[in-house]
Amino acid sequence: MDETIQLLKDLTESNGISGYESPISECIQTYLQPLGSIHKDKLGSLICKKEGNAQKPVVMLAAHMDEIGFMVKHITKEGYIKFLPLGGWFDQVLLGQRVTISTHKGEVRGVIGVKPPHMLSAEEKNKVIEKKDMYIDIGSTSLEEVEAAGVRIGDPITPEAKFEILNNNKSLLGKAFDDRVGVAVMIETLKKFQNSPHPNTLFGVASVMEEVGVRGATTSVEVVQPDVAIILEADIAGDVPGVKPEESTVKLGGGPGVLFYDARMIPNLKLRDLVIELAKEKEIPLQISMITGGATDGAAIHLYKTGVPTIVITVPARHIHSHSSIIHLDDYKNALNLVIALIQILDEEKVLSLIN
Repeated sequence: MDETIQLLKDLTESNGISGYESPISECIQTYLQPLGSIHKDKLGSLICKKEGNAQKPVVMLAAHMDEIGFMVKHITKEGYIKFLPLGGWFDQVLLGQRVTISTHKGEVRGVIGVKPPHMLSAEEKNKVIEKKDMYIDIGSTSLEEVEAAGVRIGDPITPEAKFEILNNNKSLLGKAFDDRVGVAVMIETLKKFQNSPHPNTLFGVASVMEEVGVRGATTSVEVVQPDVAIILEADIAGDVPGVKPEESTVKLGGGPGVLFYDARMIPNLKLRDLVIELAKEKEIPLQISMITGGATDGAAIHLYKTGVPTIVITVPARHIHSHSSIIHLDDYKNALNLVIALIQILDEEKVLSLIN
């Protein structure tokens, strides 16, 4: 299997919802081990340092390792599991989906259910079913059975979805591309510079708990103390039915994206323009993205101390914040090439010019 495909498969099939990132953290550490010196901050974000030809500037490559999921909130006497979300979930995508509950006795499979449609009133059928009315069914018939399976209050619940290569051999289907695709770009970027010079010091960061308030970015930036930051993220592809051109023009296969705006950050404009010109020079297709209803790790990183020039480079994905999303391999490879090209020109003089 192609190394990039294997990396994406390993990352997306590893579990690691916000606050419960140990399995995905172990997977990432395996890939980072030969690439630099590794340590963690006290929340669990992984930080890999790769020294270059100069101590300054310090370049931070940040991607979050956590995925959205759920936590066991309550177990009914009949053996049904009520849950609370960790991260943003759209209620419509949940019903009938399989999940894995990680317990002290091992993994337990279940399915998200609700009152059967045959028993819904006409009024209920026309309403969106809310998470509070759903439950997880693991096939038990009592509270005692659920407890015997090892399920306890506070256990993490992860979406279950296999990684798949789709029919065109370019589109990839899987869970947690938000933001395991960014983690993959970070890992492959550090790998590229094992045998290539770079005029800076690189820190690759796989942050925790982004989906619940950019928490890992807030702590890991204190360790890295960057002079400039590149956030690597999954983007929201707008090439699906119902999305108007004025809402999004981001398309699968149209190239990586550069974020002009999100709810908590406007990028450094000189860095943004540098990325646009660099993409043009390298003949890398580039898409412009604006997200009004979300934010990235850049929200915390660009506000560190007196400010850090920060940009977000993205890989478009359809159906993020659901059990399965789709990315395009060409977008991934072009994003990787763009990030590599950017790091090669981020010397001290260039970084200082971003703030003068």
